[in-house]
Amino acid sequence: QVQLVESGGELVQTGGSLILSCVVSGRSLNDYAMAWVRQPPGPGKGREFIGAIGWSGGTMYYESSMEDRFTISRDSAKNTLYLQMNNLQPQDTAVYYCAATARVTHYRGPYDYWGQGTQVTVSS
Repeated sequence: QVQLVESGGELVQTGGSLILSCVVSGRSLNDYAMAWVRQPPGPGKGREFIGAIGWSGGTMYYESSMEDRFTISRDSAKNTLYLQMNNLQPQDTAVYYCAATARVTHYRGPYDYWGQGTQVTVSS
């Protein structure tokens, strides 16, 4: 059974940068397509797709509104997925999740495995 553990979320000022990590255990990172998704606070707010990376890092997809500030990468040796976030804004405040699937699926999902999330708070 694969497990995903995110880390790196914290309180940051507007304009700041963060790198989130997602450590994959139980299986090789290369066995999965991976994605980053966020959940903003507040009622009625759904999860927002950020981007995805295919098996063995072969293909990348980004939500068009985020691709200029967010970058996904992976380190197979460390079995870790990363999300580099630059020029953070208060509207980026959310719980950030990594997700994985071993199935052939659309890059937006569905994904079968999820981490517990890491909180990013951007102060104005």
